[in-house]
Amino acid sequence: MKTITALCVLLIAAALPAPGQVKIPGLSQNSVLTQTIGVTDITIKYSRPGVKGREIWGKLVPYDAVWRTGANAATSIAFADTVKIEGHTVPPGTYGLATIPTKGAWTVILHNKPEIDGVFDYKPEDDVLRFTVTPQPGEFQEWMRFSFEDLKENAGTVVLAWEKMRVSFTIETSTFDLVMRSARNTIAYQPPMQAANYLLGKKTDLARAMTWIDQSISIEENYWNLRVKAQLLAATGKTNEAVALMERALTIGDAMKSPPFDLAQMKQKLADWKK
Repeated sequence: MKTITALCVLLIAAALPAPGQVKIPGLSQNSVLTQTIGVTDITIKYSRPGVKGREIWGKLVPYDAVWRTGANAATSIAFADTVKIEGHTVPPGTYGLATIPTKGAWTVILHNKPEIDGVFDYKPEDDVLRFTVTPQPGEFQEWMRFSFEDLKENAGTVVLAWEKMRVSFTIETSTFDLVMRSARNTIAYQPPMQAANYLLGKKTDLARAMTWIDQSISIEENYWNLRVKAQLLAATGKTNEAVALMERALTIGDAMKSPPFDLAQMKQKLADWKK
């Protein structure tokens, strides 16, 4: 019986939370907001204070002083790619987001110490960007809130709303360039070139080989695929076109830091075609 009683006590104790594990809600709730603009993820981490009947601007949040733009800890904003904020270029990374509220225009600050506790350790020399915005009146908002509005393929507006105040700034992304870069990294020139070169070596289906080598060149024109196309042109009797294209390929090959392994061989082919 004593053994059973002891076992029950142990089971009950195991079910109880260990010291230091009790979770108590904060006065201001943490929030994480992620928005994709085009193909770029933008994430804001902040804590949402409430109005709670208090006078906010100029009182709870003093004018002309750096504000962490939230509660509990520093607010941060992260960009997966380079963006433009109000026309200013900002590299990818995570930044602290602070503001200096005034009765007129506000100063918005991005600094490189997002891990600091609020703004107690903030130093102006850590600034990455400062710009000014003009606050606008808005509908009453009890809990401070960030949101993304006016979304387009390559732009959006970050809006901070609290009490009866709205502060906003625009973020632009290079969506087209990012998509093109991704396509170049994903769609390589090598596979269609290799297929064309295989048919060239077999001396068969040269029309298909020409289609494939043109696909390769459309992705990225370089020494390797130009010299394959030149040989295909020669193999189909288009010697003058083959000479012109091989000359172009050899110009690129001669300028390469590491000379292509078959450069001398291609120069000999060109000389033979010119005979």
